[in-house]
This record gives sequence, C-alpha cells and structure tokens, in this order.
Amino acid sequence: MNTDLLHRLLDVDPDTGPVELLQRARGVRHLPYLVLAALAREDVRMGEHARAELRRARDRSERYARLAADLTDATGVRPVRDLPLAGYYPADLPRPLGELTLVSPTEAALWQAVNRLVTDHPVETVEVTLVGERPRHTVVTLRWPAEDPLLDPWYQVRLGTAALTGDLETVPVRPYLAADDHVECLIALAEEGLGRAFHPGDVLDVAQLAGQPFEPVETAAVVAAYRLAPETVALLDLAAEHVPLGPLAGVRTVLEAEVAPELQRRRNTARPLRPRRGTLLRRTVTRHEWDEAVLLPCGAAAVLLTPVADYLLTEEDARPTASERTAALAALHAWDAMPPGTPGPVRVDPSEPRHR
Repeated sequence: MNTDLLHRLLDVDPDTGPVELLQRARGVRHLPYLVLAALAREDVRMGEHARAELRRARDRSERYARLAADLTDATGVRPVRDLPLAGYYPADLPRPLGELTLVSPTEAALWQAVNRLVTDHPVETVEVTLVGERPRHTVVTLRWPAEDPLLDPWYQVRLGTAALTGDLETVPVRPYLAADDHVECLIALAEEGLGRAFHPGDVLDVAQLAGQPFEPVETAAVVAAYRLAPETVALLDLAAEHVPLGPLAGVRTVLEAEVAPELQRRRNTARPLRPRRGTLLRRTVTRHEWDEAVLLPCGAAAVLLTPVADYLLTEEDARPTASERTAALAALHAWDAMPPGTPGPVRVDPSEPRHR
C-alpha cells in the first residue's frame, strides 16, 4: 500500500500534491489518518499540526487495543471487525480505528464490560438497543471525548450479544462468529455491506487480507453459511478494480454460484425485526451487583433498567411522547419507592427467574 494506490482510490491526480489527497480523504470517515501515515512513511514534509493529528490517531488505536485486551481478560468479550482487521496492517501504516466493536458470550459478560468502561472512563453517552424477541440480543454503545473533542472522533465502544445483527429484515441475526481469524475479518467486513455502500477504506482492508491463505471452496462455504455471498462478491469486485485479490480471487469465483440462491432466500424469508431503542431517562449509580437488564412494565410501553442507566423503550424510529415519558418516570419513582426484597420486574429474557 502506498500513496499511488490512495490517489487511485480517491480519484486524485498525483500531480496535485499531498494536500489535495488529504483533503479528498477527509470526505471518508477516518481515512485521513491512513493518508497521513502513508505520507509520513514516504517522508513527505509535514507540519506540527499534521504530526499531532497522526500521533493522536495512533494513540487512539493503541488505546483501543489495550481496552480490548483488558476487557477480554476480565469479562470474556472479544473484538470483531475493526481491531482484528488492524492486525493485518503494517506497523508503520496503522489502520484507523473508528470504534471498538466487541461481542459478548452472555448478557452478564456484556454488562460487566459496560460497568468497567463506565467506571474507568469519562463516558458521556450510553445507548442501548434490544434486537429480536426470543432470543433477544442487546447492543450497547458507549462514547466519551477524544483527546481533542473538536477535531477527532470521540471514543466509541460497541458491545453486543450477537456477533452479526444482519439487516433486521432479510438477513437474520447470527449470534456466533467462528472461523479462522482472516475469514472472520472477511465476513465482518462483508456484513457492513448490509447497511452501507462499500468505500475506499474497505478496499484497503481487502488489500491487507489478500495475502492470507484463503482456501476458496471452504471460505466460500463459510461465507454462504453466514448469508453474505452477495455482499462479499460486491466487496471483492470493487477491490479487484484497484488491488490484486490473491487467494480471494478464487473465493470470488466459487461464491458466484451462491449469490442467486441467497437473494432468492431473502425474498422468500423476509421477517422484519423491530428493534427497540432506549431513550435515556436517567443515569444511575453503577449497579455493580447487577449482571442483567430488567423490564419494568409501563402501560403499553416498557422501561429498561440496566446496571448503568434506565431507558424508555420505543421502536427504533419512534420518538417517545410526552405522556410516555411521564408514565415512565412515574414507574421509575414507584420502583425507587419499593422496599428492599419486594419482587422485581421481569428480566429481559422472561424465561429466566425474576430479579431485583
């Protein structure tokens, strides 16, 4: 990987110089840091502000790696997608890390990790979404300011009890991701195509994966089993316009036969999920003794009590009404007034015992 490739990916004339390349890169989230690293690698003249921006990006990536290692050791969560992909980049050309994505083996482990993050970092927002019914999966996103909150993206850690959440309509939730590391990275990268168009950063990820020992038939079978043949083909076709695919060319060839059956399967089995998003009602003193979230009935709606905050649950695109918020706050007030030992509300998974 070099600046010649970056010029081609971003459609920038090399004769315009590095300033135009960097400006074009700023239109793709986090790509400017990779461009700065590539320019530094080629000894392009760079001022104090550019060097500081690159240093902060490197510090951010190293901090995410330490966070992931600590949380893995303490709770059993593990990183997927961004941080594992970064491991395939050369040391002097680090992959920008926009967020740290972690998958948790259980809800208890997820909340243990959230508790540690809230305790150890200046977390300002905690967002919660519930996906599905039985089983139901939890997604928690935490954010706190970067070193320069105005110039740099904030730290963002996303934890979920499902490795792959699909498109919530035609591709289902797939809770587990189990394959060789480089195959997992390809799958996680293809999954992104369910929610957005692929961009130059994805091509650079493929370029790093292309040197790995993908076995075409086996890899294609795994990708197809995860319901991602169309997205993987689209990703590899885009990448092939700019970089050699190596063993991934064979994967692309074998996957061709899996695309039409997968698209037909999606047409025949569409079952839209309606995720429920939590609107924050209040942050709480961290409930360290809690290892689960519980539902507090509230008329037609529900309040979700978690170890770190309480939320009014609504469908993802709906805004809670004033009356719903009033009822939710009243339910919380009644909850707070309950004597210790009073039977509590139902757990998020109603098949489990009640808990207070």
